[in-house]
Amino acid sequence: MFNQYFEKLKELLTTVEEVEEKSIKAAANEIAKCIENDGIVHVFGCGHSHMIGEELFYRAGGLVPINPILIEDLMLHKGAVRSSQLEQQNDFADSFMGDISIAPNDVVMVVSTSGRNPVPIDVAKWAKKQMAFVISITSLAYPKTVSSRHKDGQYLFQAADLVIDNHIPLGDAMMELPNLEVSFGSGSTVVGTAIANAIMVEAVNMLVEHQFTPPIFKSGNADGAAEHNRELINKYKNRIPMLDK
Repeated sequence: MFNQYFEKLKELLTTVEEVEEKSIKAAANEIAKCIENDGIVHVFGCGHSHMIGEELFYRAGGLVPINPILIEDLMLHKGAVRSSQLEQQNDFADSFMGDISIAPNDVVMVVSTSGRNPVPIDVAKWAKKQMAFVISITSLAYPKTVSSRHKDGQYLFQAADLVIDNHIPLGDAMMELPNLEVSFGSGSTVVGTAIANAIMVEAVNMLVEHQFTPPIFKSGNADGAAEHNRELINKYKNRIPMLDK
């Protein structure tokens, strides 16, 4: 069964690589422009989708100006059922987005596989009001099958400037057994982190092509890393307070 799961993941990743190539490159270009102009890349997701922000933040070999928008009430450790209920509330994003410093040079990446719940949609809409560029990672299979929970009837893909389809099937469960009624084996986190990292490495390549030195963390276990990383933290800590708490 695990071999079949790996095969499903390989198929998904190949589909994303081939079908979403232009969108991934376009996203990388926006992030490269953002960094060249001293902008910040904000990353938001509810539930398991918040892990995409943590994946990119303060990462050895990763870009420094990443600000994960981590709202504990929307994360599972504060209560899994409650977090899902809050994600479905219209206007709940107003309770925290006013505290997030988003500037016109920034990019905001919003991750939601279903793309139907109000909070990710409202985060995207809020960011666009601040003139930031909004990238969504979502599954376009959902709007074809399930209704939006947003008061305006919108889905996440409609609130973004650029959409990357993660090609996750409805229900985010890829595996089946003949004697089991429910599907199992999620793929959205694996594919989502792959997409996010693919965007970042492409952005690094573009920055180098533009003769701009990418701000990249060195591993804290490498000699000389502390001074290198401290210099970068000092540059960005005013806009990303979590870097230096």
